Amino acid sequence: MILKYDVLVIGGGHAGCEAACASANIGAKTCLVTMDMNKIAQMSCNPAVGGIAKGQIVREIDALGGQMGIVTDTTAIQFRMLNRSKGPAMWSPRAQCDREKFIWTWRNRLDETEHLDIWQDQADELLVDQGEVIGVRTIWGAELHAKAIVITAGTFLNGLMHIGRKMVPGGRIAEPAVAHFTESITCHGITSARMKTGTPVRIDKRSVHFEDAEIQPGEEAATRFSYMTVPTPLKQLPCWTFNTNAEVHRILRSGLADSPLYNGQIHSIGPRYCPSIETKLVTFPDRESHPLFLEPEGENTNEMYLNGFSSSMPMDVQIEALRKIPALRDVRVYRPGYAIEYDFFDPTQLKHSLESKKIRGLFFAGQVNGTTGYEEAAGQGLVAGINAARYVAATDRTDEDYAFVMHRDESYIGVLIDDLVTKGVDEPYRMFTSRAEYRILLRQDDADARLTEKAYALGVAKRDRFDRWMQKKDEIEKIIRFCKETPVKAKDINSQLESLGTTPLRAGCKAIDLIGRPQITLHTLADLIPDLAQLFDTISNRREEIIEAAEVKMKYAGYIERERMIADKMHRLENIRIKGRFDYDALQSLSTECRQKLNRIQPETLAQASRIPGVSPSDINVLLVLLGR
Repeated sequence: MILKYDVLVIGGGHAGCEAACASANIGAKTCLVTMDMNKIAQMSCNPAVGGIAKGQIVREIDALGGQMGIVTDTTAIQFRMLNRSKGPAMWSPRAQCDREKFIWTWRNRLDETEHLDIWQDQADELLVDQGEVIGVRTIWGAELHAKAIVITAGTFLNGLMHIGRKMVPGGRIAEPAVAHFTESITCHGITSARMKTGTPVRIDKRSVHFEDAEIQPGEEAATRFSYMTVPTPLKQLPCWTFNTNAEVHRILRSGLADSPLYNGQIHSIGPRYCPSIETKLVTFPDRESHPLFLEPEGENTNEMYLNGFSSSMPMDVQIEALRKIPALRDVRVYRPGYAIEYDFFDPTQLKHSLESKKIRGLFFAGQVNGTTGYEEAAGQGLVAGINAARYVAATDRTDEDYAFVMHRDESYIGVLIDDLVTKGVDEPYRMFTSRAEYRILLRQDDADARLTEKAYALGVAKRDRFDRWMQKKDEIEKIIRFCKETPVKAKDINSQLESLGTTPLRAGCKAIDLIGRPQITLHTLADLIPDLAQLFDTISNRREEIIEAAEVKMKYAGYIERERMIADKMHRLENIRIKGRFDYDALQSLSTECRQKLNRIQPETLAQASRIPGVSPSDINVLLVLLGR
């Protein structure tokens, strides 16, 4: 049997779901191939979305017309805004979600998407003809043909799970691995390697002594991910925190000889920034304790997730160690933690569109590109889905004018993809704010300002989202214009300024001049200027979000402008295309390492070349001189 589509998406995880929706929303006839329709967008690890830098990615996904923010808001059981004590460039929303409701909400989003089919099966062989994809063959013998294919197979490609010395093939606990699909890709010249990740024990909350734990409630004024208004109907639940201790560490150390991380079983590379508990003990031998966070898995389940206790130690060692923590002295577990190894493909083999440089029409997104995290996967999936649909619609696919590519000053997703295709990975890639050189431009509050109009032009964001942004944009500009134009007299306001602990005025000024003071917010200014309070009352929707966005733009205007000037200078190098213009082997004025890296990665622009590790500023100057000739 042969089924024909424009775009195939292989894998129903976070990358696959976003890719399938984006492709279909643009208008491509799309099919999502998944092994289990009941585990769409499964949260294999913690059922949480967002966090440091990851929250910014989710807001960007939403601004681009993606679904993760809407699904998260609908199924959240706790919201928090992290890093509130720092500047707005560091604020990061995070939500704990109901795992089962998250799956079914995503499933409903897919079912309601026009031009999108779901096929429950397992991809077994990639079909390629003369360097271009034509489809896949499944384990049940079906052939699905398409002009573009997006691979989002997560941890399933030759997946191997570890608990102590026990090894079981699988892509997730109790789910089979995909045994042959990697080989059907690498036979075409694409290289693969192995990575490792892990997940903690799951705990029955009825066995927890919460009186020995510290409660960690969410925020009452809940933050939302989606710029659309989405109801959050679920009961809001707290998280809990406590620490390991010396006795816990003693038991864990006694089991290190049987840990697959240290007995030679696992040779693949694991995440530096989400280490297992046994790695923490080895890396930080003098630490007397490590923090742990007990987080709910859902509104109506007893299952809880022990954040910070990722492990692949023997199950008896894990449980014995946990019982030395006072809050877990009578702990009962649903399943122990485990590690999993899986195949990934070197992302330097990709273009910025996430299309393969080796096989036309083949796109990769998610953990198969060497990343870790739902948010990083979903962001890649969205871009890959957009570009797969645009590839299919393009009349000339060789010049890459079809590609939707975001620069590093436009989004964290742009930073993520540029890092992957330019630098590659030597460990599972996780996004941090420190990876972005333009953090002030990439705040969580302004993702819609950066991206929604682009998404609407692409067709992935719909009219209602575009209209919502235009209304918000108008209301932000009204507030800023009011503050720029409204005079404030010293005699009318000095007593209030002194009560707020800020220096009184010597002469009158405009309202906007007061916003720069750390003690002054728009709300305090509205208490002093009745006309501003009346302007706030005219805001029809998402009032606090709009006021906050206006305040950030005014308070940090100087920093924002300075960073924009720096980014604009770098754009000059982004506009200098060098792909295909040099025989790097013949350029003896370049360093040997530089020639090797440029040959392997084949950067599109001079700016991309400058970001490749091993390419020095003097090498870039040589290329500039040669371009001048």
